[in-house]
Amino acid sequence: MSNGPHRIVFANEKGGTGKSTTAVHVAVALAYQGARVAAIDLDARQRTMHRYFENRAETMRRRAIALPTATFEVYDAQSVEELDALTDRLAETHDFIVYDTPGRDDPLARHVATRADTLVTPLNDSFVDFDLIGQVDAETFKVRRLSFYAELIWEARKKRAMATITNARREMDWVVVRNRTGYTEARNQRRIDTALTELSKRVGFRIASGLSERVIYRELFPSGLTLLDKGHLGELGTSHLVARQELRTLVAGLKLPVSAKADSAKATLESAA
Repeated sequence: MSNGPHRIVFANEKGGTGKSTTAVHVAVALAYQGARVAAIDLDARQRTMHRYFENRAETMRRRAIALPTATFEVYDAQSVEELDALTDRLAETHDFIVYDTPGRDDPLARHVATRADTLVTPLNDSFVDFDLIGQVDAETFKVRRLSFYAELIWEARKKRAMATITNARREMDWVVVRNRTGYTEARNQRRIDTALTELSKRVGFRIASGLSERVIYRELFPSGLTLLDKGHLGELGTSHLVARQELRTLVAGLKLPVSAKADSAKATLESAA
């Protein structure tokens, strides 16, 4: 890959959006495609992504199996310089660096978000979550203004666009991922559709389908397994197979640049359907 590893930042200043679960599954999907993936958890208090990969490593040891996975670190300091040093060290040996950030306003989260190659913002399909990126009129549900967070990313993308011209740096791809859409009332979902489409045209993010609310994700956490670990999950029901397809659709929708290794390993991911 050119310009060093591709940085994928999962960021949302609101918790409960499936951010860490999505980050882990995307990281493992990339590993299944032959990419070398590093995962940095910036939420030193919750450590959800880090704990997920710890559980995965323990399952591999206990079962004496080898599964595609990521190098994982938790960053528990406050120095931007030290975080950049950690990133630079991992950049030497990895194709992708995946960051999971706290579900709150956080200076380190803002730092990595503005330097992302792909910024993924998972949202539940509700105007409570939509408020993170924009405010709507109470009567018409039309977008009234951008949020502080959307303005921050908008400015960062403009700066990146200029840097792309001067030093061939990648442009930032901002993807808003709609998780848990199946639990939204139809009329409300149409209103969110309209508001997201309007806002995406104003600030330039893409919209991708995400993961539904399913018990399987909570059940997989203690083992560190993912929906892609075919052959290690036992017998799965129809809803789990549908969830795998949702994951494949999400990974495809992110349009991440995988290395040449992915051509030979792609069949593994495709067979997870």
